[in-house]
Amino acid sequence: MPIGIDAADWALACAVLLVGTVVQGSVGFGVALLGAPILFWIHPGLVPGPVLVVGMVLPLLILIRERHALDTAGVRWAIPGQLSGAAAAGVLLARIDAAALSLLFGLLVLLAVALSLASSAPRPTPGRLLAAGALSGFMATATSIGGPPLALAYQGVRGPRLRASLSAVFVVGACGSLTALTLIGRFGLTELLLGVSLLPAIGAGFLLSTYTAHALDRRWLRGAVLAVSAAAGLIAVGRALL
Repeated sequence: MPIGIDAADWALACAVLLVGTVVQGSVGFGVALLGAPILFWIHPGLVPGPVLVVGMVLPLLILIRERHALDTAGVRWAIPGQLSGAAAAGVLLARIDAAALSLLFGLLVLLAVALSLASSAPRPTPGRLLAAGALSGFMATATSIGGPPLALAYQGVRGPRLRASLSAVFVVGACGSLTALTLIGRFGLTELLLGVSLLPAIGAGFLLSTYTAHALDRRWLRGAVLAVSAAAGLIAVGRALL
């Protein structure tokens, strides 16, 4: 039995992560968006450390599966943007209310979704990826929801390229976050073992996503990206107002 959590809570957490993994394995992001709020309600010890273990392993699995489609040049722009955005969030969070940042983020994501619906998908140019990476890192640090900016930047590309590129950035981000948590004493052996205990659910969801990803790639991937991004925006606005 995982340390610090009973069997019923662990089984429920696995079920939540199974669903979130299918979404992320199909769309490229979503496990933290869908899982983190529910997992915190199930047991606060599941967030952030154990979820970040999942957030490192799952993108790595997706990246291995879709490695042939990785946008290496684009990722080189997105990762520096993400790191700089995370650093900026760390500075601003000491000065600005987190609820205000969450509200701003939610409204910006909803605006981006609305603009995407009204126009063709944008090309993932270096400037857009740098900006999307910065916003992703900023909002991942401030609200734990960092996927939508990058997903919206990549919404017009083929499914394998979107999933591989987002996953490469997420692996780097998760490694950085786990390092930071370790340095401040919030990630240790207990959190590691709990995160590892959740990996069978991640493996099962990842295998299922192989089939759902192909189905979405045929016609509905961009719509799925916009739908999950809109959900992220609404969740962020809801957090700020409650």
